Amino acid sequence: MKKIIAFVGMPASGKSLAASILGESGIKVVNMGDVIREEVLRRGLEPTDTNVGGVGTDLRKKEGNDVVAKRCIPKIKAEDSVILVIDGIRSLAEVNCFKKAFGSDFTLVTINAPFEIRFARIKTRKRSDDMKDIDALKVRDERELGWGMGEAIAAADIVIENTGTLDEFRKKVLNIVGQL
Repeated sequence: MKKIIAFVGMPASGKSLAASILGESGIKVVNMGDVIREEVLRRGLEPTDTNVGGVGTDLRKKEGNDVVAKRCIPKIKAEDSVILVIDGIRSLAEVNCFKKAFGSDFTLVTINAPFEIRFARIKTRKRSDDMKDIDALKVRDERELGWGMGEAIAAADIVIENTGTLDEFRKKVLNIVGQL
């Protein structure tokens, strides 16, 4: 059985950075947002924050709050790596879906960062689905909390505070693999 490390946190807390740090060390990463972005493109929409969020909400309404996790499980099972990272948990339903599929081999890690730090990061990272101003980040936070993000964050097995330097964060993330 493979070990699964899943990251959860508010937008721009450092989830994708944590996943890429582990990815750089050779660990396979499955990005849950890719499932939504694939659906956005399948529907012929531009990959903006509004469209990605709207499609995510629509999928959850039609297929349940664990729809993205369910779509990721076959991708995860198809990988033959010993450790795998899931980037982008958004709800407790997704956590429970993964726990049901992978049991004690599933570890949930919350990445915490204050609102002001997260907004400063967004202004520098230049992703197509990023928020353009502080009010848009507040809207996205509310949307994701509405999906059950707060409950997922609270369910974490491990919590990492991402308020220091990149090197400090890198050490904390790599330390997780050592713990498992």
